[in-house]
Amino acid sequence: MAYESKAKVTEISAISRVALSIKNNYYTVEYSEKRTLPDVDDVNIEAERELLWNDVNATVDNQANEILKTFRP
Repeated sequence: MAYESKAKVTEISAISRVALSIKNNYYTVEYSEKRTLPDVDDVNIEAERELLWNDVNATVDNQANEILKTFRP
């Protein structure tokens, strides 16, 4: 019989990064975020991870788009 974890997730974190090359210059954008989960039994960890991942990626995408708008001809 396999052991089942008794650990409870209390925090989740995500990091997103993108590197851009424009006119022989390189730009790297990175954003990370950590979220503390409430101590309740009805937290959907998978949904929380997906929401966090979407938010982190959207932040990096927005920053990258600003760089592209600024430095691309």
